[in-house]
Amino acid sequence: MLGPRIFAMDPSAASSSFLSDSDFCTECGSILPLPGALDTVTCPRCGFSIDVREFEGKVVETSIVFHKLGTTALIVSEEEGPELQGPVIDRRCSNCGHEGMAYHTRQMRSADEGQTVFYTCTNCSIFPPERPASMAYDIEVT
Repeated sequence: MLGPRIFAMDPSAASSSFLSDSDFCTECGSILPLPGALDTVTCPRCGFSIDVREFEGKVVETSIVFHKLGTTALIVSEEEGPELQGPVIDRRCSNCGHEGMAYHTRQMRSADEGQTVFYTCTNCSIFPPERPASMAYDIEVT
């Protein structure tokens, strides 16, 4: 590497590979670190440097959009527990016969194995025992 090159964020600069917002490197497109005490902001990927004054007066705006719960979500209070909070599917409860069960998933084993799905009846709040497809046969121990 020949050392850092310092450029202004001028979109008409012929040497820039990307026309981008000042949050991104105009040479490689990587996100730039926040300006610090130095006179330049240097891209950690390619070494491209930008004069810190280019960030002067920059305003960053963010917004968070909240959507209403859909018709498949079951609204319950926190006292009822996380078991009943979640999407509801058409599944019959083996305890009371009610059609409609909430489910949630948890990572019970190592990260390279699938998540375990837990179902809860929305009527009787019971966890019917579920058997994985790989254990769909009965083993009799004598």
